Amino acid sequence: MENREIEARFLDVRKEELVQKLKALGAEDLGEELLQEVIIYGPESKWKDENRVMKIRKERGKITLVYKQNHSHTVDGTEEIELEINDFEKGVTLLEKAGLPPSRRQEKRRYTFRFEETTIDIDTWPKIPTYVELEGPSENVLRETAKKLGLDWGKAEFRNPRTVIEDVYHIPLGTLRWFTFDRVE
Repeated sequence: MENREIEARFLDVRKEELVQKLKALGAEDLGEELLQEVIIYGPESKWKDENRVMKIRKERGKITLVYKQNHSHTVDGTEEIELEINDFEKGVTLLEKAGLPPSRRQEKRRYTFRFEETTIDIDTWPKIPTYVELEGPSENVLRETAKKLGLDWGKAEFRNPRTVIEDVYHIPLGTLRWFTFDRVE
C-alpha cells in the first residue's frame, strides 16, 4: 500500500501527564511495547542523504517491511509503502542478499492511543526525551487533536526522526550501527 503520511511530532513531552490527559479524553489505549527496527539506507548507505529508508519493523505482534521517502519537511511530506512479512531475521537476510545490508538496529518504547481520527504514538528512544507523534487523515484533524491535548502547533516538528535526533539532540544516528536501550554505538 502506498500513501502519504500526515503527521506531526511534539518534542520533550511529559509522558505520564499526556497519558492521563488522553485517558481523561476517552482515547482508546492500545498499550505500550518495545518496537524493534532494522534500518537500511540502501546500497552503500546512499539513500541517507536523499531522505530515503527501508525498515523491517517488529511491533504489536506483526512484522512489516517499510519504504519511506521524505519529500519535504511538511505535515504531508512523507511517502510510505508498507507490507507485512512473517519473519524478521529472514527479511533482513533477504534484503542483505539483494545488496541492501542493515545500516542500524534500533529500538524504542512506543505507547499508542487512538483518539477520534488520530493515532497518537508516545515514543521513548534511548538517550533522548520522550516525544509524541500525531498521525491522521489531514492537517486540520492533527491541529484539532494537538489543541485538545494542549500541544502548541507552532512547535510542531515535521522532520523525520533521524533528522530530529541528529539536529536537536546531537546524536549522530545516521552513523550508528546500534541505537538500543542497552547498546549505542
